[in-house]
Amino acid sequence: MPELAALIRDVADFPQPGVTFRDVTPLLADARGFARCIDALAEPWLELDVQAVCGIEARGFIFGAALAQKLGAGFVPLRKPGKLPPPVLSIDYQLEYGRDQLEVRSDALRPGERVLLVDDVLATGGTLAAAWALVQRFDAVPVGACVVVELTALQGRLRWQAREPLHSLLRY
Repeated sequence: MPELAALIRDVADFPQPGVTFRDVTPLLADARGFARCIDALAEPWLELDVQAVCGIEARGFIFGAALAQKLGAGFVPLRKPGKLPPPVLSIDYQLEYGRDQLEVRSDALRPGERVLLVDDVLATGGTLAAAWALVQRFDAVPVGACVVVELTALQGRLRWQAREPLHSLLRY
């Protein structure tokens, strides 16, 4: 997808020296590029009767809400701690530099509901794995996950323990 890759800006030494940040904001600012991105994210899931798209904070909200609209599904935000009113379900998870947590409303999903996870970037895989575990606590049926950018050198795909597919549009 060279037309999408051309809309990803590389920012050297951000957020720290030696790191190249893949900035998706130029993609979001380009109406045709963003529409093409959402079409490409949706394509593998069009025939799978997705009922809810769970977007991971924060940029996953942008892609997730647009993807939910495209798939005719509801949107469920998976938030950082303290952003949702109670009651919530939460999960703690390990990052490469510490710990974090995701939360979701305790009534956000129903047992048996077909759920797709979405985020902007797959790096080390900890956040996506935690989101998967959190969704499963509802007895929902995860159909898979998708990301716009996968940073292959960080091997986040190895943490994806699910048998359901994980699709990425761009790999660096």
